[in-house]
Amino acid sequence: MRIALINEISQSAKNELIHSTLKNTVEPMGHEVFNYGMRGADDPNPLTYVQNGLLAAILLNAGAVDYVVTGCGSGQGALLACNAFPGVVCGSIVDPTDAYLFAHVNDGNAISLPLAKGFGFGAELNLQFIFEKLFMEGSGKGYPREKVVPQQQNVSILNEIKKITQRDMLTVLKNLDQDFLRETIGGSGFHSHFFENCRDEKIADYLKNIAQ
Repeated sequence: MRIALINEISQSAKNELIHSTLKNTVEPMGHEVFNYGMRGADDPNPLTYVQNGLLAAILLNAGAVDYVVTGCGSGQGALLACNAFPGVVCGSIVDPTDAYLFAHVNDGNAISLPLAKGFGFGAELNLQFIFEKLFMEGSGKGYPREKVVPQQQNVSILNEIKKITQRDMLTVLKNLDQDFLRETIGGSGFHSHFFENCRDEKIADYLKNIAQ
């Protein structure tokens, strides 16, 4: 699985801690991690939590990654922003139990973490345990296991509803404020990782023109 990490400006100083914890936890499982920033408080390309949601949607809809790990101070802003876009099913994750249940009951493709609220002593251990429970067994297996069929049915129903209630990603990109979009994809992490991994040529071509 290809996993993207996205930090917004208020918690950008924690990027290296989160990135190293994520890499050290999931790479031994065979997953690959891409750091889309912000890479520290001095990163010249700031991202708001709204831009986190947009960037997550671009990466997931274009097939550049399979999963997004993001967050903000409380985790709520990034959660709302992610779920505002098509093709993103983001869960609010505070502890390892949240992570396990979200993976196996809701089978989403993004999580939002509270990176200021409650982020104190042992925070890096909580992150490690969250990432272990989120990525160690795949997803969608159900909990309890005998509930897997109705839970998978509900996931499918929700995904179909989102297709009806939300526009496709390319249409969204074309209707956004183009300066806002350009700022969102302006970071070095985006240009380092996105275009070589993107699987949607139409989205890639459109963003290449925007980035020029």
